[in-house]
Amino acid sequence: MQVFAILPAAGLGTRMAGPQPKQFLELHGVPILIHSLRAFAAVERVTAIYVAARKAEMERVETQIADYGFSGRIHIVEGGEKRQESVGHALEALPAQEDDIVLVHDAVRPLIDAATIERTIDAVVEHGAAIVGLPAVDTIKQVDRTAHGALITATIPREFIVLAQTPQGFRYGLLKQAFSEAAADGFIGTDEASLVERAGHPVAVVHGSQVNLKITQPGDLELAEFYLHQQAR
Repeated sequence: MQVFAILPAAGLGTRMAGPQPKQFLELHGVPILIHSLRAFAAVERVTAIYVAARKAEMERVETQIADYGFSGRIHIVEGGEKRQESVGHALEALPAQEDDIVLVHDAVRPLIDAATIERTIDAVVEHGAAIVGLPAVDTIKQVDRTAHGALITATIPREFIVLAQTPQGFRYGLLKQAFSEAAADGFIGTDEASLVERAGHPVAVVHGSQVNLKITQPGDLELAEFYLHQQAR
């Protein structure tokens, strides 16, 4: 059984309001993308890692991979305008069999740890599909959006809510089928699990961590720096 990791890194990161995509911003002097790649490269069970980058940035990613001394386990494919398209391109490039495992991880979650990656692989072996997630701790309100603002329509019990993180892992054949069905129907999901759920397959949840944050806004970068500093002590 082979395990492949896909890191979609073609996003523009507009919410960071910076001059470059957030995956190339530095965290402790190292690009965020490199932090994420290091985490998966450290897991021996991961056969190969595929990075989906914008065409104009593929050479830049190749240079960074070489500069940080990664082995031939890392490959670059051209990404798309949307995450689903980028992951789809990478799926097409994988030399995978039906029962192999595919992990998809946000390139801008640089603090993912090897133990969580290992637990996700184990969960996919058992269930066929699994994501990393966190239980909700805040009270969850369902609302209707109106011209006068949001109006609460219901309170959702927290025990029914999980905040999705990555990696998200699946058997290759299952994920390919889910992507094919979504493409045929013109369906765009919010993540890979939403496509697999739509295809009717149950998805297990692996407990995640607050440290496994997604760098989305400037404050997230400061928080990630804090976590890295704490880990180094």
